Amino acid sequence: MAKVKVLSAKDVEELMTLPMAIEAVESAYRQKARGKGETWPMVFHEFVHGVADLDIKSGHMEDAGIFGLKLVSWYGENPGKGLPALYGTTLVFDLASGEPRALVNAGPVTDFRTGAAGAIGAKALARPDSKTLLMAGAGALAPYLIAATLYLMPGLEKVLLANPHHPEKAAEVLGTVTAQVDELLGKSGVKRGAEMAAAADLEGAVKESDIILTATPAYEPFIKAEWVRPGTHLSCVGADMSGKEEVDPALFAKAAVFGDDEGQCMSVGECEIPHAKGFLTALRGELGAVLTGDLPGRTGAEEITIFDSTGIALQDLSSAAALLKAAEEKELGVTAEL
Repeated sequence: MAKVKVLSAKDVEELMTLPMAIEAVESAYRQKARGKGETWPMVFHEFVHGVADLDIKSGHMEDAGIFGLKLVSWYGENPGKGLPALYGTTLVFDLASGEPRALVNAGPVTDFRTGAAGAIGAKALARPDSKTLLMAGAGALAPYLIAATLYLMPGLEKVLLANPHHPEKAAEVLGTVTAQVDELLGKSGVKRGAEMAAAADLEGAVKESDIILTATPAYEPFIKAEWVRPGTHLSCVGADMSGKEEVDPALFAKAAVFGDDEGQCMSVGECEIPHAKGFLTALRGELGAVLTGDLPGRTGAEEITIFDSTGIALQDLSSAAALLKAAEEKELGVTAEL
């Protein structure tokens, strides 16, 4: 019989830290770049258009000796029934034998690894002297993206929080987001040095910022190309299915664009629409190749860089492997026989 380790959301929240997530995501990108990890075609299915759907991301990692998948379901009417709108589950299998190894609650893992991904893109591609960070999107992912970026780039001095569609609400949630950022950093042994402020004027905030992170469910771009000054970096997280976009497609014509997986970026990511409209013919490359040193990242202080972070299964598998190791050390989780 196979023995499977089950990690609940509570287990994951107790075990996972920003450094763990960052190391896991970087490892995933590097393994993919070196041909040691592969993502497989994504599955997306709508049960009811705009009401209920699921997506499955899968792949394998040779160095970790695992393969697996993450399934996320979204049922928009669930909150009215007293249930979460989102459920996420990661399944991990042994690459040599196919034996099931783990079932992990993917909810908190997704928050951590998504925040880490946006931050890794900023660290790799933004100007080293960047001082001001704009977080465009004030939802659940915002604290993770901000905290991970501050962790990797301690020289940042100011963080602007914006809600692109409801500008007045940024000020309403600033205290909560700041407290969450401080908690995430504190758990990682770091104290926030950057000032946190709400930005009601999105245009002004974009023009002021050196780094822009986007994480919204937008289907219409809210960042205009003419607002973005030379030398700015953007890590785009929100576009995770066809039709979504947050950034003016015209910006892609004058930027150096990188992604986590070129095929996925062009089909469901922020690159999809700029590519379809002819503003973007191809990525400069994938971020993993920048991290391994096989591809140059930013080539000048005036260059605009964009990282399209669509989210790949290798991030989840690498994070799950790190969690399983930590769970064994701390004797957390439940072992079940199948």
